[in-house]
This record gives sequence, C-alpha cells and structure tokens, in this order.
Amino acid sequence: MGHFKGIIMSLKEDINFSLWCDFIERDFLETRFKEIIKKNIIQGATSNPAIFESSITNSLAYKQQLDMLQANNAKTIYEELALTDIKRAAFLLNDLHKNDADDGFISIEVDPLLCDNAAGTIEEGVRLYSMINSDNVMIKVPATEAGYIAMRELTSKGINVNATLIFSSEQAIKCTQALDEGIKDSNKDIKAVVSVFVSRFDRLTDNDFKLKGLETSKLGIINATKCYHEINKFGNPNIRTLFASTGVKGDELSPSYYVDNLIFPNSINTAPLATIEDWVKDGSKNPASIMSESACDKYLETLKSKGIKIDDICSKLLNDGIEAFKVSFKDSLNDVQIFPETSCITSLAYFKTK
Repeated sequence: MGHFKGIIMSLKEDINFSLWCDFIERDFLETRFKEIIKKNIIQGATSNPAIFESSITNSLAYKQQLDMLQANNAKTIYEELALTDIKRAAFLLNDLHKNDADDGFISIEVDPLLCDNAAGTIEEGVRLYSMINSDNVMIKVPATEAGYIAMRELTSKGINVNATLIFSSEQAIKCTQALDEGIKDSNKDIKAVVSVFVSRFDRLTDNDFKLKGLETSKLGIINATKCYHEINKFGNPNIRTLFASTGVKGDELSPSYYVDNLIFPNSINTAPLATIEDWVKDGSKNPASIMSESACDKYLETLKSKGIKIDDICSKLLNDGIEAFKVSFKDSLNDVQIFPETSCITSLAYFKTK
C-alpha cells in the first residue's frame, strides 16, 4: 500500500489529479470512508439526492435520528439527516482540505425541485452552507439557465460551488463563465468544480452505435474531453473539471475504464466505491492521453454526418438527470414521514420491503 500511496501522491503532485468518492452513508463514514482517506486513496467526496435516498431508506443507521425528528415536516427531517452526514464527512476530510485547498471537499445538492428557480436556489444554497458552517463544503447546483445565475451569485458570496449535470460543451462554457465571474467578484479563494457526466452517454447510445457500425463506449469520454478543453480556456486554476458518472455497467469494459481514460491535469474523477476499489486493484495509474480539441470536434462532426443528434442526446440526458434527482428527493421526503395509521415511528426496515 505504501507504493500505491506514492503513486497517488505523484498523480496529485505532478498533474493535480484527484479521486473523490461518490457515496455517502452513515455507517460507511465511520468505517471504509476513514480507511480510504487515511490511505490517500481519495481526496474528497460527493453526494446527490439519489445517493441520500438510497442510504436513508436502506440503512438502519438513520432510525434513531428519524425517531427523534418526527415532529418536523418532511423536508426538515431530510435535511437534518443529510446535513448530519455532510457535517461528519466535512470533519473527516478537513485535514486534507487544510493541506491542499483544492481537495478535501464534500458536496451537497440544493433541492432539485428548485432547478428552474434562481432566487430559490440561491436562498437555499446560502442557508445550507451557513447551516453546515465548514469551509470544505461545496453547494451543488444543476446546470440550468436558473442554475447559471445561482452559481455566479453563490460564488460571489464566498460559497464553493459544484456545478452538476453537465452534458454539453455549451453547458460547460456557461457554468465556467458564471463561476469565473462569481469567484472574481468574491475576492476570495473560492473553489468550484464543473461536473461533466460521462458514462450515461454510452449507456444511452451504444446500441444505436452498434447498429450504425460505430465504435461504442467512446462518445462519453470524447464529449467529456471536449468539455474539459472548454473549461480550461478560462484559465482559472480555482475551477477544475470533475468527471462524474464514471461507473461501468456490464462486463464489456474494465470496471475502471472511465477513470483510466480521464486522468487529466487539474481534474477530478468522482466514482462509486466499487469503481474506486476496482481502480485501486487493476486500474491505470498513469496520466491519460488527451485527445486534442480539434480531434474531438472532428469526431462529433462525424457522428452528426451519421445522423447522430448530439444536442438532442445532451438535452435528453439533462432532462432525465434532473427528473431522476427530483424523484429521488420526493421519495426521500415520503420515506422519512410517519405513517398516520401507526402511533409509533416507522422503522426503516419497512422501507427495505417496499
């Protein structure tokens, strides 16, 4: 493990590459999470409504706090549960953050139902950041038209931001412009990441590509590389590209395929725990080859000539992503409420049978 630790440190020191864990759950925070921090395997973490919905409804670790919170409304209960985990993660990551201001972050997403409400997103972002009260927290904001306004305002107020659900290069540009302006207005050392989603492209398009005789499992990485080039054009070292949705479904690719191919300078890869474990065991520990922007453009133009509508794919993925987070958030609110026909607090064991 000492040799591996040296490799990780080398990637960090040589090209400022970081690996973050895309998972939060209360028992996990006190066990494996501590271990992978100590071993320098990860340098940060992320969460989203789907992760919290799964954790809260499938882990008995939340039952005691749930019992204590039942007098509150559903959103208050959800926030108390989520913020308890976020605060704990921030504490566990704080030493990393003190040693390197680029890392040691944990992210929490604003209510996804506010995705088209700039003022509501700003208000909630400020409130959550204040409640957590940790320098190493990022507020996640989806990349919608309202989101761009909120990102700029939140960073200008001195709040670190994780711009999420980026699928198109246009989104990447708008996010980075908003973050760049906000960071400069803040006159503070604010950090931001632009979360570019990767594997969802291939899961959506691979079957169609096979029918058209096109190479599969390629669009996600090339599109992400194009976004990476656009983000870097702003030249703001406080804004890093974060590659998200990097897990592999099925057996056709190596489990760490997307991590291996996106080890880029001044970037982050956030991955599910299983993907991280696979990468530690068998993944590439070398910087990846970066396709030039012109080569990316040529590839995307070739797809268009084959009848592949990239803009439509990006729009579908964005809409699907937002809707999925809304559903998970609503499910969480339903799951934390007491059932009126019972006089006692509903056990989380119930939700495991749903």
